Amino acid sequence: MLFYHEWQRKKKSRQSIEQEGKLMFGMLHSLQSFVSKMSPVSVKDKFLSYKTNKYCLTMLEPPSGVKFVINTDVSSSGVQELVHTIYKQVYVEYITMNPIIEVGEEIKCELFRQKLDNLIKQSVIHSSKAE
Repeated sequence: MLFYHEWQRKKKSRQSIEQEGKLMFGMLHSLQSFVSKMSPVSVKDKFLSYKTNKYCLTMLEPPSGVKFVINTDVSSSGVQELVHTIYKQVYVEYITMNPIIEVGEEIKCELFRQKLDNLIKQSVIHSSKAE
């Protein structure tokens, strides 16, 4: 897991972040395999989204292979666009274009954290849940 952060998580996990990451990776791998085998059309876009009665998971996997995953409330909208914006305007700009950052290593760049935090907090998914 390269980066992890929570915004407005109501239910805390009893598991470590590392264990949650392993479970998430396994689930996403299984879902991607299932979708690629069951889809009646060729699956070229590495985008995945599913919704339960409790939460919605949205994932983007660009050609770099880095997975961007956001879990949100089921009533959230515009999440796919937000994930694409995170990739293009935050990750590419502050990680891949930064010559001193080793791509594929844990993200410790404070500027990346700040820009991501600002983007999330200005988004509809955050402002609609703030109380």
